[in-house]
Amino acid sequence: MRVRRLGWAGLEMEAGGERLLIDYVRDLSPLFTGWKPGEGLAVPSGKATAALVTHLHRDHTDASALADALTPGAPVLRPAPGHGDDVDNVTTLAAERELAVHRLAAEVVDTWSTREVGPFSVTAVPAVDGLGDPQVNWVVQADGQRVFHGGDTMFHGFWWRVARRFSPFHAVFLPANGAVVDAPHLQPPSPLPAALDPGQAAAAAEILDARYAVPMHYETEQPDKIAGYVENSDPEHEFRTHAGRRARVLAVGEWLDLAT
Repeated sequence: MRVRRLGWAGLEMEAGGERLLIDYVRDLSPLFTGWKPGEGLAVPSGKATAALVTHLHRDHTDASALADALTPGAPVLRPAPGHGDDVDNVTTLAAERELAVHRLAAEVVDTWSTREVGPFSVTAVPAVDGLGDPQVNWVVQADGQRVFHGGDTMFHGFWWRVARRFSPFHAVFLPANGAVVDAPHLQPPSPLPAALDPGQAAAAAEILDARYAVPMHYETEQPDKIAGYVENSDPEHEFRTHAGRRARVLAVGEWLDLAT
């Protein structure tokens, strides 16, 4: 199995001549006010037979991008919709609407449930979203290799359960920007990271017994973000420091061949 970093939290995975996408997006303008189309992101190398999304924040679920990247009728596996009113769900409503407009074959997958998609076996595992929205992380297995995708989860108490069921991992892709969020619907705001910071990501990689620990969910150029979203200033350097020999930093568009 090969894995390619597509930018932000997006991955392309290849096994048995088929492709799987995770959190692939093409438009980051809902989060990056200074983002310019075509910068900082790569496109898949071919049509994919399925896609996984960790949650329905617009920087992780881009229905338009998925509609162009997937074969007709390809499944899009996702967590359950949020409960509560429109204020509770304000950060997921746009992506929900777009999935419906593009008529994608979205399917809700419960935690600990496994689906077989071509050569890939995918399992939704628990995650904790920093804004309180439904989120899962994904374990993907193919060709005898195992990969973990961490969306933009916070640190939580499920790491050890995931490890007992699936470790060791050949590679884990973990958020590392440690974003602190001050959103109008979440007041008073928390001063704590809403996604893993570099030290927390390295700790999760150790628990998961990862051969390679790859940081994601950050941009090296630090483009302007929406107000109230403050990231770690140098996640790559700090992650290398904390993760040590496990750390493997991939440039956007770079492949990691797990068979070598």
